[in-house]
This record gives sequence, C-alpha cells and structure tokens, in this order.
Amino acid sequence: MFINQEYINSLLKEAKHAGKEEIQKVLEKARKGKGLSHRDIAVLLEISDEEQSREMFNIAGNIKKSIYGNRIVVFAPLYISNYCVNNCTYCGYKRTNKIARRRLSRDEIREEVRILEKMGHKRLALEAGEDPVNCDIDYVLDSIAAVYDTHEENGVIRRVNVNIAATTVDNYRKLKAAGIGTYILFQETYHSPTYDKVHPNSIKHDFEYHLTAFDRAMEAGIDDVGGGVLFGLADPKFEVLALMIHNEHLEEKFGVGFHTISVPRLKKAEGMDLSEFPYLVDDETFKKIVAVIRIAVPFTGIILSTRESHELRREVINYGISQISAGSCTGVGGYREHEEGKIVQQFDIADQRSPLEVLKELIDDKHIPSYCTACYRMGRTGDRFMSLARTGQIQNVCLPNALMTLMEYIMDYGDEELYIKGEKLIFAEANGIQREDIKNLLLNNLQRIKGGERDLYL
Repeated sequence: MFINQEYINSLLKEAKHAGKEEIQKVLEKARKGKGLSHRDIAVLLEISDEEQSREMFNIAGNIKKSIYGNRIVVFAPLYISNYCVNNCTYCGYKRTNKIARRRLSRDEIREEVRILEKMGHKRLALEAGEDPVNCDIDYVLDSIAAVYDTHEENGVIRRVNVNIAATTVDNYRKLKAAGIGTYILFQETYHSPTYDKVHPNSIKHDFEYHLTAFDRAMEAGIDDVGGGVLFGLADPKFEVLALMIHNEHLEEKFGVGFHTISVPRLKKAEGMDLSEFPYLVDDETFKKIVAVIRIAVPFTGIILSTRESHELRREVINYGISQISAGSCTGVGGYREHEEGKIVQQFDIADQRSPLEVLKELIDDKHIPSYCTACYRMGRTGDRFMSLARTGQIQNVCLPNALMTLMEYIMDYGDEELYIKGEKLIFAEANGIQREDIKNLLLNNLQRIKGGERDLYL
C-alpha cells in the first residue's frame, strides 16, 4: 500500500527538531519553485515563528498568483439523497441518527437546479450518502441527467462534479459516460487506526478499498479526480503529508494527480459531539495547511466551502484557495426549503451570504469570479490540463473565459452595484492582456455577450 503510516510518522518526528535555520532553507527552496521533498513538507508544517509564517503565506500567495492569476472559480453543492448505510461517527447522515430520510425525485432535482441556475451557477458538485438500495448508481446517473436537462431562461448547468462513495471500475465508466466533470472523494483520514475507529460497522470501513478508489476511477477513464480529508479527525500534519503522497502515487501510475484538493474542517453535525475529537484544527493551523498544500502542489486547485466564515475565506484565498462555494445549502432539497424559510443542513455552515454578496466582495478585493467550464468541454482535462498549466499556456484561455463568464453573470443576475463594479474590473483586466490577438477576440466577445449572446469561450 502506498500510504506507509510508519514512514509518515518518522518524517513528522524528525521534522519536530527542525530549527529556524533549516526552516528558512526550505522556505528559500519553496520560493524557487523547484519542488519539495516529503521532509521539506514536514518541516514547513512545523513553522511556529510569526515572521516565517508570514513569509510562507507570501510564498504561497505568489505561487498561486503566478499560476491562477486572480481568478476564483465559484460553484455550489447539490445534495440529492441522505440515505446512508454507514455509521461514520462525525456525520449527520449516519444510519443511527433518527433523521427524516429522503432522496429527491427527478422533478425535485430539476426544481433545485432551477433555483441554483437563478443564482447564476454553472457548475455543481452532486453529493449523496452511501446506500446501495436507495441511492444506487442508476439513481445517481438519472440525477446527473436531470441536472443537465434542466434549463432556465438564462441558466444552464454546464458541469456536474460528483462526490459519491467509492465504487467499482464499471460504475466509474458509467459516470464517465454520463459526462461528469471531476470525481470527488474524501479519504476522510489517511490515518488507518483513526479511519477504523470513525467508520464502525460500515461498508466504508474498508480503508484500502476506499484509498484505491481513484485508481479504479482512472482505470475507467476519469482523468479529473479531486481528493481531500476531513481535517479534525487525525493529526493534520499527518493528513497533509499523506495527501501529497497519494497525489504522487497517482502521478506515477497515471501521469496526473489530483485536479483539486478540498480542505473541509470538522463541524458540528446531528448526533456528534465535537469534544470527542482531539485533533480539531484552529484558524492559524488551518491557514498554514492551505499555504503548505499550495506550495507543495502548485498546479492543483484548492477548494474551500461555506463551512468557513467569510472573513477566513477572504483571507485564505490569498494563500492558495482557487475555488469556493457560494450560496450553499447542505440539506437534501435545501434550496427549495431555504426559499420557504426552512433550514435543513448536513452540518453547520458559517458563510450564509448569497452568491451576489460573495461576488461583490471578491470584486472589491480585485479577484475575478469565474463560472468557466470551458476546459472540460474542450477536452483540456487530466494530463492535458496539467501540461498547459505547467507551461503557463492555460493563462491564454482561463483569464478570457473567466471574464466572459463574469460578464454573463453581471448581465443576467447582477444588480446595478455589481454591474458597475464588475464591468470596470472586466475591461481593466481585458485591456491588460498582452497578446493582441487574445485581447481583441475577448473584447469582441464581451460586446457580443452584452448584445445577448451566451456561452462564448476559448
């Protein structure tokens, strides 16, 4: 098995003895962008000096800016079923919780999607509990089809990412054929003793089967996969190193690692007590985790959800976050129920703002909210996307596409304040593009969008 628990523990033990001088050498190495060893990553995780922490944040921010510019991808989750046969100790969906179980019908999914489309969303992350009877692969496939088939006057979901339980190669082939974007799966924890403890009497209890899910997905032809852990279950330093090793395993075996890494922190949920989890991650540690991941895997997207407060999200965007959710509901049928004044969530969320409010703050901070899905539809996925990212060529399409999707948004969903702010940012960024052919094409497309055309991209 490629996750060697003793090896990771030995690295962490050695790194504890790293002094400021050794840490500084690793920071200088990180600044040059020549890659980091496992020991280097472990050393960065030991930073406690305030000045060195600030230096690490600056390095991470510069790396992110050099690759992603100031773009931030925006998406929303869609929970379709809370049926679950597992008994994960941290989860509100666990089978021993006496909650109302439901799965959305095709019509209910379409209604949820219409609400999301009215918010301006173009990409969703489809989420479901694990239940082979009530939420089998055929139900998931039908749900994906329902999402893609739902159209509002100005809205359509252009990309569905999928976060469902580890499954078989055959089922991953079916997901690929259904036109999914990224297949997302959180290992939850790479620390196998903790994994066993928090997944009692569950299908999910098989650590190795869960760990090798991405191998099966890639064997099935899915070349965009998104990993992550639930920070707070085990030592976060262990988890970060294991994530990096998992990424290396996929790169060595399939030629491409994680397309995205998610960094959720454990939050209060139905039927669990946070005091029973000794590894809860505080804000300062969380910031360092984001920065270290960005430095260690510069070309991998890092996703932050509305579990976190908007103040913290606003800060860590500068340290490496490249994708955020907005206007999220984490309950099954949650968007309709939210419209009706009800709140049903799988776990506590901290950022309750609407997408409109989120976008205004992003633009105030000179970030470009992006609803772009062009790379997936143009076949720029997997190793093709990474090769473009590593050479910097992706900038020639990502920035123009982000600006076009933002123009769509402010035309179709923005109020007057957002329109004024957004248009000013769009044309300032467009006129700053160095390649004249790209700039001229973009400026022409922006006028076409203002004239009523939609879904223009490079």
